[in-house]
Amino acid sequence: MAKDFYETLGVSKKASQDEIKKAHRKLVGKYHPDRNPDDKNAEEKFKEVQAAYDTLSDPEKRKTYDSGGGLFGGGGGAPGGNPFGGQGAPQGFGDIFSTIFNRSGGGGPEPMRGRDLETDARISFDDAMAGSQLTVTIPKDERCPTCSGSGAEPGTSPQTCPRCSGSGVEAQGQGFFSISQPCPQCGGSGQIIPSPCHTCGGSGVTHQTKRYKVNIPAGVKDGTRIRVAGKGEAGMRGAPAGDLFVTIQVAPSPIFKRLDDGNLEVDVPITITEALRGGTVEVPTLSGTKRIRVGAGTQHGAIQRLRGEGPPRAGTKKRGDIRYRLSVVIPKELNDEQRRAVDALAEATNGDDPRAELLRSARARSPKGSDD
Repeated sequence: MAKDFYETLGVSKKASQDEIKKAHRKLVGKYHPDRNPDDKNAEEKFKEVQAAYDTLSDPEKRKTYDSGGGLFGGGGGAPGGNPFGGQGAPQGFGDIFSTIFNRSGGGGPEPMRGRDLETDARISFDDAMAGSQLTVTIPKDERCPTCSGSGAEPGTSPQTCPRCSGSGVEAQGQGFFSISQPCPQCGGSGQIIPSPCHTCGGSGVTHQTKRYKVNIPAGVKDGTRIRVAGKGEAGMRGAPAGDLFVTIQVAPSPIFKRLDDGNLEVDVPITITEALRGGTVEVPTLSGTKRIRVGAGTQHGAIQRLRGEGPPRAGTKKRGDIRYRLSVVIPKELNDEQRRAVDALAEATNGDDPRAELLRSARARSPKGSDD
């Protein structure tokens, strides 16, 4: 029996979506096939984690899983698969009611779209700014190349189940409320395979490790989720495959800080003399360096900006800005010449008191007669 999805991810049933996401990222990094190339057990663990995350990360799927336990979440079978153990058995509430009231319509189970897959990919800050292409490795079920997903040996075909006449269900009881169960002969698929495919054993799918190239747009943010259409699990009975979703993790930059507004910020140290006299200083950009003007009398923490030098704006040809926060660096020690220069500056500015207005306001608020 498959593990409970919450147990698989190591979270409680009351876990938030953020906690589920963090647990998924941690386990994906631990069991990823690229990190465990010779460990088949790690590959199976990786697939279990993906299946659990696929259900619990989707609010609607999670709600269904929580309300039905193993019935809807795959607890009685393979993760994300058929809860009744046979291909084509009912999966959702609509199918359950069809089964209970014996209203399958006689057409047999419907084709079932393949399961979506999730993975993470880490890229450098520079690649995120410039855009790049990366390759992700995904263990997944693919349509069997020998039987093209039919499950039957080439030259043969699946046959309509003689017990249920292809409906996939078997009625028990009488009247309007007769209850139907998945057909025990065909497992609910409506078909039997006299000659199972020698490659897939009649399942119609084979477990493979696939590599896909993913295009990363320039300016991508940390946590961006990229959809790769049709690269999820294979669909059942000719249904389309699911999608692959790649969550991008952007490594931090030692130079640039990304702001919430999409711009970048850099701390730039300047000397006391540069702050006093002004001048030009060299600063980093995404494509090298440039020089910016520092005005005379620049204060500690002042901001200078280079417009259009920041990250690309998603969906446009525009770029953000780079903000430079200027930090005045105070020497920890002075030599004799520097000390004489500072003394001369202090004497020349003896009449200046930068705290005069502050103290004047404080004294005005103090009780009369106070010496403090």
